[in-house]
Amino acid sequence: MAEHPPRTPHASPAAAQPAEDGPGGGRPADGPAAGLTVDDIRAAHKLLSGVSRSTAMEGSRYLSRLVGAPVHLKCENLQRTGSFKIRGAYVRIAGLSARQRAAGVVAASAGNHAQGVALAATLLGVRSTVFMPVDAPLPKVAATRDYGAEVRLCGQVVDEALTAAQEYARETGAVLIHPFDHPDIVAGQGTVGLEILEQCPEVRTIVVGMGGGGLAAGIALAVKSLRPDVRIVGVQAVGAACYPPSLAAGRPVAIEEPATMADGIKVGRPGEVPFRIVDALVDEVRTVSEDALSSALLLCLERAKMVVEPAGASPVAALLADPGAFEGPVVAVLSGGNVDPLLMQRIQRHGMAVAGRYLSLRLRLTDRPGALATLLGVLSGTEANVLDISHVRTDPRLGLTEVEVELHLETEGPRHCAEVESALRAAGYTVIG
Repeated sequence: MAEHPPRTPHASPAAAQPAEDGPGGGRPADGPAAGLTVDDIRAAHKLLSGVSRSTAMEGSRYLSRLVGAPVHLKCENLQRTGSFKIRGAYVRIAGLSARQRAAGVVAASAGNHAQGVALAATLLGVRSTVFMPVDAPLPKVAATRDYGAEVRLCGQVVDEALTAAQEYARETGAVLIHPFDHPDIVAGQGTVGLEILEQCPEVRTIVVGMGGGGLAAGIALAVKSLRPDVRIVGVQAVGAACYPPSLAAGRPVAIEEPATMADGIKVGRPGEVPFRIVDALVDEVRTVSEDALSSALLLCLERAKMVVEPAGASPVAALLADPGAFEGPVVAVLSGGNVDPLLMQRIQRHGMAVAGRYLSLRLRLTDRPGALATLLGVLSGTEANVLDISHVRTDPRLGLTEVEVELHLETEGPRHCAEVESALRAAGYTVIG
């Protein structure tokens, strides 16, 4: 990906100014994007005082050692509602006129944006309706309701829920709160950038996950306006990387069927508003694999003691994939921590497998009393933890006195796996898979 040099944005009105332009309204999306300034973000930051948290900045010794420079984690996973989304949602809704507020707001989301809109609307005394896919994780549905929104389950994917939300806006006059494609949203998310500069004034590189681009655009505008020397790196999941082809084309283009476990950045097309800012100010966009996301989530959990969703772990995944590419001090933005417990279990298992922490193998024994106990004695000596063991006795490939044993072991990593296999072979066992 070619670098995109920064450009100085033009002046515009403050991001939170109300406008009277009908259902789904607020300021129009075409025009003000390039006109947003750091003053709009400062105004948003003032508006958010007492609403959003100035989240912690935590150092990571493991990542610092890996990168060879200080690495800090900006913990938006500890933000109200569990992600940065409350920032933009509150600024957007606060900027509505009295007539628009009276009509209520509507949104479509599978999680973070839903919760951010629900809480922001409740805090501002505005009625909110959120359309969510029918298979949205139950904890996220419950949280959105608890924050005060009326939740309507509709469609199998967010795009179908968005279509329903748009129809609801047309029918009722409710204002559609887009998750990323509006200047007020970008201004609100940009307050993360102001906090980063305050908490880590020596920062040289900021790494942030990207879906539609609202957070990256806001951070880039805030930071580049004050510190043009700071490098901004966006990160997308390789299966949902809509920005690289869009930047190459010079305009937002859609990709077909984005696929990634990181639903927070699973977006098929960049927003018009953030795209202009990303194109001008974000220095580089990188992609990371699903394996890298799993490993990053596991690292956040084990080393940083942070519950982070896959989208929030994407900057860490980029650091793990190419640690030498980032000049320090580095700030990695952990954008959210709303992960379904069942998905977390699957990701943990996958991450441990990728990291070589699981070892699955098969071997054959003579089917006689004590054979299994002898095998377990050998494994005990390797300090591998036996998670599961199964026997196969009725397979035509087996001899009359043979039994096949399948083992699933927890190990300390690839080196330990090799030691376990070596110990089994030294004890006379034939490892067959």
